[in-house]
Amino acid sequence: MVKHQPLQVYEKQVFVSFVTGIYGCRWKRYQRSQDDSSRWECTWFIILCSSFLLLLFWAYFWLVAQNDFNEFNWSVYNRSGEWRDETIPILASTTVGFSYITFLLILALFHISLGQQLNLFWVHKIGVLATLLTTISGVVSVDDIWGDEWDILLVSLQSTAPFLHIGALATVTAFSWLVAGYVVRRERSNFQVLVLLIYVIIFLAVCLAPLTFTCPCIMDRHSLRPRPDIIGRRGAPMLAPENTMVSFNRALQQGATSLEADVTISVDGVPFLMRDRTLRRTTDVNKVFPARQSDDAALFNWTEIRSLNAGQWFLESDPYWTVETLTARDRSRIGNQTVCSLVEMLRLASRANSSALLNVRKPPPEHPRSRSWFMDTLWAVQKAGISPKRVTWTPDTDRGRVRGLPQTTTEKLSLEEIRQRGITSLTLHYSKASHRDIQEYLANNVSVTVYPVNEPWLYSLLWCSGVPSVSSDAPQVLRKVPYPIWLMSQYAYGFIWISSDLVSIAIVIGIFCFQNYHMIRWRMSGMQTYNPEQIMLSAMVRRSSRDVNIMKEKLIFSELNNGLGSSEELSLYPENGYARYSHGGLSH
Repeated sequence: MVKHQPLQVYEKQVFVSFVTGIYGCRWKRYQRSQDDSSRWECTWFIILCSSFLLLLFWAYFWLVAQNDFNEFNWSVYNRSGEWRDETIPILASTTVGFSYITFLLILALFHISLGQQLNLFWVHKIGVLATLLTTISGVVSVDDIWGDEWDILLVSLQSTAPFLHIGALATVTAFSWLVAGYVVRRERSNFQVLVLLIYVIIFLAVCLAPLTFTCPCIMDRHSLRPRPDIIGRRGAPMLAPENTMVSFNRALQQGATSLEADVTISVDGVPFLMRDRTLRRTTDVNKVFPARQSDDAALFNWTEIRSLNAGQWFLESDPYWTVETLTARDRSRIGNQTVCSLVEMLRLASRANSSALLNVRKPPPEHPRSRSWFMDTLWAVQKAGISPKRVTWTPDTDRGRVRGLPQTTTEKLSLEEIRQRGITSLTLHYSKASHRDIQEYLANNVSVTVYPVNEPWLYSLLWCSGVPSVSSDAPQVLRKVPYPIWLMSQYAYGFIWISSDLVSIAIVIGIFCFQNYHMIRWRMSGMQTYNPEQIMLSAMVRRSSRDVNIMKEKLIFSELNNGLGSSEELSLYPENGYARYSHGGLSH
């Protein structure tokens, strides 16, 4: 006769309580369950995974888009009329959201590995949904304001793809533990086969992904071309106000070999340097000429333009968070800057034995110099005393009337069009300059300048591509890159790729074998005398669900019927101590 005695033994499960408490606010043992998760909770898990993947994409985008933060703020300024660093709130919210979603996903994966039922707390559900909707709205807004910037993702993959491949391989390998636990330790079903098939396809796709990579820095180091020249784009606008004499001097001090400037023609025919259509952002025109602050900068005469302060805005707005690094003398000098004329900039370039790249903005049709703007520019070049061969300008128009000055274009042209126009150089945005195009241009003696290049990874990538020169807002950053960030031969990368794939495959196979250890051991030893309940108990270690408890009770009575008498002890719950069969009866 089996005697039942009330006996309960509880173990402290601090880690499980921590995981289930934070994820689902289930801190007590009786609140937890190891039954299968409901479809509703599985749906929330899918939403959580989708939010994580979207935020991962969003965070990576802003990580590589640091190269163009100045362009983003300028795009926002052209829409709103107010200059602010809009990247700060975006980066802060992205960091918080990504950290929060990642933490919840890790807790969810711990639930699965521990066999705990998923039950996301309602507060977290609101947080996940809010984070997902905020990220989606951010993606839509960036696509509207800054849609061309998505191209940087494909460009960045030429530099980061080998490292992302290693990270993806490690992640997929780690997930094999969960997949093996789900597939091996349960009764076979069609859904399990589908999960296994999807995992295998993803795993093989990750292993073979390097076949699709195009990485210029995977090359023989002896084929590396000389270091690209750095052109100070509007000087060094992160260290001093753009298009001012201080900025150009700083650029030359930071190793720039050429200077780039934006040229506008005043109403009385004086070329001066200004990027924006108006004078609002970079001068105090709102104080000196408040009624004309929205007028086109080209509609002011040179006397009016020269009376404006072009440096105080930099000290007040601190657009690049660099004002604190300036000395009192530098601040005083910057605060007294005026709008720079083209002649002044060219004279500085001539004294420094450097060249100049001019982006000339044609005056509007109603402008009195709309037909003679190129003659005004030529006059400034001649007055500055710089050799015309060291001055390149865009746009590529009126070429028949402008002789002696090399002209470039920002359009991506075919070799035939380049020959027809007589152009010897191109100034291209980095998104338009592919590795293959660069090699083709260089092979046909067409020089290529790429802009804007402000980050070391992009500079290294273009260096490996053979670009002769780059235009940068941050020459002080690029001067610290004496060699490409990474460079390896095709043989070395092939060895790393194949080795990592083989190691990953071995680990995955080992994990599946380990998860199926009990079943494999039973099959290899030929121990077929175990009854079905005993086999299932051996295969489902640490899974005390309701069905498993029923099988354990069946096993007790089957062992009793097979002669396991009162002198033997059968422990069913050695880990948790919930119940045990001992000499004298069955205890719960």
